[in-house]
Amino acid sequence: MIPVMNVTRQYKSIRKELDAAALEVLHSGQYILGKPVEEFERAFAEYCGVKYAVGVGNGSDALVIALKACGIKQGDEVITTDMSFIATAEAIVAAGAVPVFADCRKDTYVIDPAEIEKKITGKTKAVIAVHLYGQCADMDEINRIAKAHGLKVIEDTAQAAGAEYKGRKAGSMGDAGCVSFFPTKNLGCAGDGGMILTDDESIYRQCRAMRAHGSGLDALYTYGIQNHVEVSEEAVDFGGNLPKYFNFIDGYNSRLDALQAGILQVKLPYLDSWNERRRKIAGEYDEGITNPAVCKPVTAEGNRHIYYVYAVAVKRRDEFRRYLEERGIKSGVYFPVPFHEQKVFEKLGYKHGDFPNAEYVAEHTLVLPMFPELTQEEIDQVIEAVNGWEGC
Repeated sequence: MIPVMNVTRQYKSIRKELDAAALEVLHSGQYILGKPVEEFERAFAEYCGVKYAVGVGNGSDALVIALKACGIKQGDEVITTDMSFIATAEAIVAAGAVPVFADCRKDTYVIDPAEIEKKITGKTKAVIAVHLYGQCADMDEINRIAKAHGLKVIEDTAQAAGAEYKGRKAGSMGDAGCVSFFPTKNLGCAGDGGMILTDDESIYRQCRAMRAHGSGLDALYTYGIQNHVEVSEEAVDFGGNLPKYFNFIDGYNSRLDALQAGILQVKLPYLDSWNERRRKIAGEYDEGITNPAVCKPVTAEGNRHIYYVYAVAVKRRDEFRRYLEERGIKSGVYFPVPFHEQKVFEKLGYKHGDFPNAEYVAEHTLVLPMFPELTQEEIDQVIEAVNGWEGC
């Protein structure tokens, strides 16, 4: 059976390096923050073309912390796409704000900037632009809209590490970018992990404060921001005690583990070549799949798609999935229920038909096997099977 994703093949390809990095951290006895995390933060910030990076526990925490560092508070509205993983929307709720959904584009599946502008009210304070499936949203237009209305822009880069939009890396174009290092991602660790990217020193310091229980001088600085008061860091006397025992704001226990940072540091130099391999496989799918019943993914102008998944659309999806399974090919659905139809958001008052494009994507798309270690035989097998499908 050809899997949709396979992390063990990647591990085997660089096993010696990963094992050595893990053992180095284990032997050091320093497992929380410290040198491995600092080194990876610097390396990933440089790779993405931003000044600062803050390692956190996971991509969901990255979104919550970034929203709060951008000043989002109780009762604010934050606009985001109706088509994404639940973490995007639940982070808005966790930050105390109200999620407002905008439809996606039917061709590229990313959020439609024109739909964002329709949803702006006096309560709107930010937009979360999701770079879905490995392709960036239209950041020029989103940033133009945000600037015109005084909104913050957070990039959800969970599925797009290494993707580019007009020469700029995903996560580098808004006020903050949030990355997930979940194991199946293009750059994945051996557990949970996340990162917040920014060029804004104030956002950087606030994120550092919130990831570690609201303690230390960064938290004192954040206290001043949140309470609109001047603070003097020079006047603080910890009395020889550790700064982590002095708490100034509500924070979280969300730190990137040193072990995960060590693993990610090994993998980062491979990311571009792995992404290029994904692009090559996607190119073979694009060229080889000629079945008119299957709608292949569309890449918007200016994008360097890195294919976290290769999503196609068909009329009878469930039947198509069974057909592929019978031929030894796994497939997946990302995501079968748009936000506005999730039970958790029923109080927002949306109904079926409000977001036709997101509903179309939810009902008709599925993903084919996509990971750098796919063999040529497997790629050819997928193409042959897809072309043999007769479900018009």
